Amino acid sequence: MTGSLPQPDEAERRRTLYGRRRGKKLRSGQQGLLESLLPRLRVPARHSLEPADHAPLDLPGLFGRAMPGGYWLEVGFGSGEHLVWQAEHHPDVGLIGCEPYVNGIAKCLAHVERTGVGNVRVFDDDARFVMAALPPGSLGRAFVLFPDPWPKARHQKRRFVCRETLDRLAELMVPDGELRLATDDPVHLPWMLEQACLHPAFTWLAERPADWRQRSADWPPTRYEQKMLAGRRPVFLRFRRT
Repeated sequence: MTGSLPQPDEAERRRTLYGRRRGKKLRSGQQGLLESLLPRLRVPARHSLEPADHAPLDLPGLFGRAMPGGYWLEVGFGSGEHLVWQAEHHPDVGLIGCEPYVNGIAKCLAHVERTGVGNVRVFDDDARFVMAALPPGSLGRAFVLFPDPWPKARHQKRRFVCRETLDRLAELMVPDGELRLATDDPVHLPWMLEQACLHPAFTWLAERPADWRQRSADWPPTRYEQKMLAGRRPVFLRFRRT
């Protein structure tokens, strides 16, 4: 890909949490966005999981100005519909979206170009590399929506929602910041709840079943949900950084 950052070494690659990088062949317009728009929006994080290897990201510099609404992170933005919706409705917030799947990145860039939002930045690899580069206390909100459940027992170590990543998110989030998780997988749900509810830095905000069975007003549905979740019941989990 034109303008790509150096790739992680083999030791780091074995520790990544995602699956495939590419799907069907991109259309010429999509390829053009990867070559022209992505370099302007790309987050310059190193391919290292150790914060000590990174100079903290200059977030005002990344967005061209300090964002009065703060900064939010979306892990695995899919086609970017939720990410760009949030950018449209919160123009004072700087949103960083992480997604390794090239076809999804191309679709996200098309949404950015169509809407003209200027407060989205993209990292086209494992979100933990960006999390290692972000300064502590820099995030007001984080989203992990419909991550791969990795259902086989031998793959469960690749699940994103785990103690290690929650520890890092706790370092990155401001007090009273909000972590939003979503899944449609009935096996992954208890795993998510156990990992997040038992973490001392997060408090589940649900008080009644409707609080997790129904999305909040500022949590838009995506085409993935409408197409792929027919007949399945997703859950929407909100946690506060205590």
